[in-house]
Amino acid sequence: MPGPLELKGIAASPGYAAGPVFDLDRPLGAYVAKGSAAAEKAALEDAIAAASASLADLIAAAEGEAGEILEFQLAMIEDDALTGPAFAAIETGLPADAAWTSALDAEIAGYETSDEEYFRARAADIRDIRDQVFRALVSEGGASVPAGAILHGDDIAPTRFLQTDWSAGGGIALKSGSSASHVAMLARARGVPMVVGLGPAANGVSGEALLDAEHGGIVFAPTDAERRRFRTAAEAYAARREKAGDFLGRPAATKSGVPVRVQVNVADPSDVERIDIATCDGVGLMRTEFLFGKVLPDEDTQYAAYRRVLEWAGGKPVTIRTADAGGDKPVPGYTVEETNPFLGLRGIRLSLARPDVFRVQVRALLRAGMHGTLKVMFPMIAVPEEYARARALFVEEAAALAAAGVAHMMPPLGIMVEVPSVAIAPELFAEVAFFSIGSNDLTQYVMAAARDNGTVAALNSVHNPAVLRLIGEVAAFGQANGISVSLCGDAGGDPAAIPALLAAGLRDLSVAPAQLAMAKAAIAEVAF
Repeated sequence: MPGPLELKGIAASPGYAAGPVFDLDRPLGAYVAKGSAAAEKAALEDAIAAASASLADLIAAAEGEAGEILEFQLAMIEDDALTGPAFAAIETGLPADAAWTSALDAEIAGYETSDEEYFRARAADIRDIRDQVFRALVSEGGASVPAGAILHGDDIAPTRFLQTDWSAGGGIALKSGSSASHVAMLARARGVPMVVGLGPAANGVSGEALLDAEHGGIVFAPTDAERRRFRTAAEAYAARREKAGDFLGRPAATKSGVPVRVQVNVADPSDVERIDIATCDGVGLMRTEFLFGKVLPDEDTQYAAYRRVLEWAGGKPVTIRTADAGGDKPVPGYTVEETNPFLGLRGIRLSLARPDVFRVQVRALLRAGMHGTLKVMFPMIAVPEEYARARALFVEEAAALAAAGVAHMMPPLGIMVEVPSVAIAPELFAEVAFFSIGSNDLTQYVMAAARDNGTVAALNSVHNPAVLRLIGEVAAFGQANGISVSLCGDAGGDPAAIPALLAAGLRDLSVAPAQLAMAKAAIAEVAF
């Protein structure tokens, strides 16, 4: 490069990283043809088996959302509908590499041009599968990233992220991508700096890069002066993080002593093994989708998972969300294919449409309530009738358990505030026990900007006055009517968003465990 190139994007996971640029979009190695259709078929079978084994190894080591992403890919790679066209192409005389890439490219094109948002979003998974198998075909593994490198390209696959050793530092700088993507969530959970939306101006860059994922910038081929400025900013950020650790064991409060509850979000029961319950005020969101994998979970499986987290909490509240399947979280045999799944049969709508499945979860929750301070909330509530029907099922199942002599406890029942109809007219839901604002979905629905679409990422912001006004109105209604209001979306753990959220009236936030210290430190800086 002739000189330094500085670009601005969107911070997806905060932090700083300096290192060599690794081109995610570089051409892969060359394939050596095998000479016969039988040999080509065997080569492709071996490559698919190797990629499947690699996925299985990653799944065994993964937890929470990472495992869910990989389970989806493993199911796809084992599906004859995906691999069959490639084997058919080999029979026509194509070598394995050309047969595989042409078949998968056609599949990817179909996903990218789909009318359904869900399928367009899954195109990245199919590209990942294509590249994993191709790397196996050319005997090029996925672990060739130099230590501490800045991974740069159009986008990054979840498997590439999980195969990378981040212990030596490094970061991610994407030309497109999204701050709400699966990889961005993984990066935040692991503390890997990540910037998205840098645009095509950085095509073909190489050498050294300085990644500022606190402010969303990167410098390629930096000068000595830029390195000095970068070190100063990175050291200041590290000092703030270290200082934030001092707040971890303290109750959160603003400068003037206004107390703020800070809870944690839990994606998988194993998450709590790395959290000291003394550092938080409980669990503001326990997701249950992790239970709904290739088969629907039975009652005892769910009960054991809920009980584990409740007992860990030691009497502090644990808010468990009923299954939020649908949208970008498909479940085989449960969710349905729709033209727009984000506006379709997801969350409580799907639970009510499948009471046979929902009643199993209800019974498990009622039984688990005996082991701690349980609260249950329903996702995607839009009208009061949905809450009433869901509550009625809890009442019915509690009566059935009582008649059978099974120990149980009826928990407080609340709702997620993520559909604008609830935020606009909260008075229609005055019977609920509590509100929990899901800032991710509320923001995307208010702004009509998908949270996994990098091209509209600038619109998808909780800082927008319309979003903040709705949050403030919900908080004010709750305070006036004795209904507790919390927020459990990504915004709750964003130090830049916390002052605005507290100014809107919130006094209860639930954050990713990795964001706990910085969130408490940010609260302490709020001047009221």
